[in-house]
Amino acid sequence: MSKSLRYTFLIHVVVSLIFGAALLLAPGRTLGLFGWMPVDPLISRLLGAALLALAWSSYRGWGAISYEQVSVLVEMEVIFTVFGSVGLLRHLLKAWYPWYVWFVFAVLIVFAIAWTYHLWKKE
Repeated sequence: MSKSLRYTFLIHVVVSLIFGAALLLAPGRTLGLFGWMPVDPLISRLLGAALLALAWSSYRGWGAISYEQVSVLVEMEVIFTVFGSVGLLRHLLKAWYPWYVWFVFAVLIVFAIAWTYHLWKKE
């Protein structure tokens, strides 16, 4: 497995862990810091749990030895980040949203590019 894929997994662990834990433990406070109101605590906590699950799977991917061990995980990450980006873009093009929504979109795009690159290279 390439060093760049290992770094992608490691960065994804950190980002998903931070956002996932914040959304799971304190969705109102976390999103309130950015002025995101109203907050649906059920969906926010569910997203936090999903991000923590992705962090765990990326941690496991980071520890893998060969690409064959993580190929399905890379495919899943491509699907999640591409669909998430498309879903956010649909809303961003139809209405005004604050900077942090664009930031989330940018993070998803960066990960979508990275995961797609590794899927394509199969390294």
